[in-house]
Amino acid sequence: MKKPILQFYLIAAITVFLGSCSQNETTETDSKAQSEQFEIINVTHHDGRPFSTGTSNSSSTGKYVDNPGGGVMMQAFYWDVPSGGTWWNTVSSKVTVWSNAGIGSIWLPPASKAQNGAFSMGYDPTDYFDFGDYNQNGSVETRFGSKTELVNLITNAHAENLKVYADIVINHNSGGQSEANPFTGTNTWTNFSGVASGKFTRNYNDFYKNSYGNNDEGAFGGFPDLCHANPHVQDWLWLRADGVGKYYKNTMKFDGWRFDYVKGFGAWVVNSWNANVGGFSVGELWDSNVNTLNDWANNANSSVFDFACYYKMNDAFDGNNLALLNDDMMWKRNPYKAVTFVTNHDTDEIWSKLLAYSYILTHEGYPTIFYRDYEEWLDKNKLNNLIWIHNNKATGTTSILYADNDEYIARRNGYNGNPGLVVYINNSDTWQERWIQTNWANTQIKDFTGNSGWYPTTQADKWVKIQCPPKGYSIWSINQ
Repeated sequence: MKKPILQFYLIAAITVFLGSCSQNETTETDSKAQSEQFEIINVTHHDGRPFSTGTSNSSSTGKYVDNPGGGVMMQAFYWDVPSGGTWWNTVSSKVTVWSNAGIGSIWLPPASKAQNGAFSMGYDPTDYFDFGDYNQNGSVETRFGSKTELVNLITNAHAENLKVYADIVINHNSGGQSEANPFTGTNTWTNFSGVASGKFTRNYNDFYKNSYGNNDEGAFGGFPDLCHANPHVQDWLWLRADGVGKYYKNTMKFDGWRFDYVKGFGAWVVNSWNANVGGFSVGELWDSNVNTLNDWANNANSSVFDFACYYKMNDAFDGNNLALLNDDMMWKRNPYKAVTFVTNHDTDEIWSKLLAYSYILTHEGYPTIFYRDYEEWLDKNKLNNLIWIHNNKATGTTSILYADNDEYIARRNGYNGNPGLVVYINNSDTWQERWIQTNWANTQIKDFTGNSGWYPTTQADKWVKIQCPPKGYSIWSINQ
């Protein structure tokens, strides 16, 4: 009596097993079919070359070399860094570690003496040639240190092949003396004839309103608004050999510029500066409109911070709608003039920062790391891993493979023999899996973040199933 019963259970077990296999195969087929329904979006169309910051005249030696993915910038300050003249030395102590991690450039705060002397963050400039070596505005050193310490920092950075970008504030000035102004009929704080360096002295005719007009594109905070139409101002800012731009570049050895508040003056100003001085440049145009950003970048012949990307990431990651990452951004419109960022000294809204960094460090543009994110707030090992992936794997044009509320998958299509990557971002609370189409047939791939332990092999048609952890990301490329 037992033998037939045993046979019955064996037959039943085999039936269940075969049914389960058939069901799994059906589920896999359905899952792949669902993914195939998403129309791949080829975002950028170019030859695949990486973002270029140009060739530095002074960064000729050191450990860091250009890499397949392009550069990564470090914003080497935050608002109200410690006063007391220690900041240049603090940054100098970190450049070797940053270079070893794959950082290619550092952006410094405004380096010259400002109205509040040792307490100023530099955005209220008085004397463009006082780097902490003249006794004016209540101090000799700036908030960040002395000229000698700044020169040492730049020298040390160049020894590690890090480019150094100066924050340039040329919309407005502060700290001048009061003088009678015939254009306003009042006294204005526009007398800069006594700056301690004796260079780029200014008076009321160098600021609006004046003989050149009543105003330019914008003023800031009630500060005297510098008039770039005045030949005297042009001469001292970018034309003469001992003027601000050329002195900063040729004597101080800065490699490029971050132009503050470019809404305040015409794009032609940055264009003229770049044509006469040279070096990498990026403008702070605080606007989420891609057309506005792109028009300015083209007219200024400059890169621009991708505020469109910033606000889309904020809405996508914190608003749990990753499909918004399909929307237009500067890096999609003009990848070679887009500088991407997650946080800066003015704005810190994105909560899901690591997801945002996984986005900008795998996508096109020139990604920026914020000092406090790297040194204090986030997991440095994870950021270093993303920087390595950016430098070594984030190559070529971009295609979006899938996007919905909580999943986003994009592919970098490779360049010059480098295979590129696939990035999978998951904003849900559970592990996710999805079939996607790669550029690799019959090839084993792996997740270079280590977040997944899978080592799948792509099919002959280049499709493969990958996974991603909850509230996390995985980044896949050929296992080599």
